[in-house]
Amino acid sequence: MINPSSCTSILIGKKATGDGSILIGRNEDSKAAWPKHFVVHPHEEYPQPQVFESKDTGLKLTLPKSWAKYTATPEWTSTYGLFEEDGINEYGVAMSATESAYANPRVLAFDPLVPTGIAEEAMVTVVLPFVKSAKAGVLRLGQLVETYGTSESNGILFADQQEAWYLETGSGHQWVAQRIPDDSYAVVANQLAIETIDFESADFLFAPTIRDFCLTHQLWQKHTSFNFRQIFGTDDATDRVYNTPRVWDGQRYLSPTLAHNPQDRLPFIQKANRPLYVEDAIHVLSSHFDETKYDPTGALGTSEQHQFRPISLAKTQEAHILQMRPTSQAGVGDIHWLAMGVAAQSLFVPFFAGLTQTPPDYQTGVLQFDANSAYWQAKQLSVLIDSHFRQFMPSLITLQNKTLSHFLNSIAKTDQALKVAKDTAAAAKICTQASFANSHYAKTEMANLYSDLLIKACDLSPLNFKTDTNL
Repeated sequence: MINPSSCTSILIGKKATGDGSILIGRNEDSKAAWPKHFVVHPHEEYPQPQVFESKDTGLKLTLPKSWAKYTATPEWTSTYGLFEEDGINEYGVAMSATESAYANPRVLAFDPLVPTGIAEEAMVTVVLPFVKSAKAGVLRLGQLVETYGTSESNGILFADQQEAWYLETGSGHQWVAQRIPDDSYAVVANQLAIETIDFESADFLFAPTIRDFCLTHQLWQKHTSFNFRQIFGTDDATDRVYNTPRVWDGQRYLSPTLAHNPQDRLPFIQKANRPLYVEDAIHVLSSHFDETKYDPTGALGTSEQHQFRPISLAKTQEAHILQMRPTSQAGVGDIHWLAMGVAAQSLFVPFFAGLTQTPPDYQTGVLQFDANSAYWQAKQLSVLIDSHFRQFMPSLITLQNKTLSHFLNSIAKTDQALKVAKDTAAAAKICTQASFANSHYAKTEMANLYSDLLIKACDLSPLNFKTDTNL
């Protein structure tokens, strides 16, 4: 029932942004109609260690007694597992899991994936509540992979207010992680992306056995550089149609002076041509080869429109950007931007990490349509837009720009209120009220646009006919 998440991810360092934020984000792509919820798990102190069992792989773990508060976006049903996907904890650590990837057959011959190991379904749940820094998150997940193995090759994003890390699992027990340079960014699309590993640099973490493993099985010659992507990853026709063009699409927007083609093998780390902001991350996650001949929504009707898989597509369940802001209190003023449904056809709504609960419409929604569900509200609007995409999409873009301005102003006002908050409880109340207000504003604006477009759609029926002006 659950397919690997064919996602697209973005990570941006703090010196690459105009406001000093660190941004990590991802489209969770799996099913065109499969609701997500948004929740806050409170801080918990249990009398005994907790036992976790994955419904996806059967992995059993004993977890600590102390669980930090954290946000998450679980599935609408726990039948197949939790799939909490993304969140920010009370210590100001952000995590997004996972970016599905693929290892090559030679590597898997010597270290196969472990069907009973850790997988996407469990990663956020068994890591995020127990770490106090992004690096600690990398090390905890890495140790779990070493100990229990993993059933998937994946990329996992971590961040705090100081740094962003990207971890990749290359085979059953081997992994590496790279710290994203402060002045740079990375766009990743369903392929192992980390390149040359400097084993002496503090900017890299890795499984302690990885070098010996590669030497033993003749995967690497010691006198050469250790290129993780070349040793563990793939480079085939599927990559050049499904994966690499999305990296090109992100990089052409963030670094427009680069002279690349959609099927070029592109560097993992790049630098932007300008200071970046949250709206740039939103643009990348919402992109579908806009303003190119590869845009599937274009008016030309040529085969090139469907030559490559776009970043934003109908199978996105939710899209998120986790903004770690050094000017705010960690775990309080950091922001979990969330867009339900298709990134290009939804609104990214800011929720403060310090909130204590989420709006009721973000906690509901099953596989049947529910007008009270935030997920279905977003899907309802996007499906209506699809019916007359080129006529209706400009109205949504206008609304997206309008709401972004409103939210940025709201965040600034909330920041001022947090500065004079008397205590933790007061700050939590401010964060919760501001987050509820933001979601209510988005819900109202989306409903208004839906109403306007529905009225217009009524006169766009193929059964229409120009006759007497009175008819």
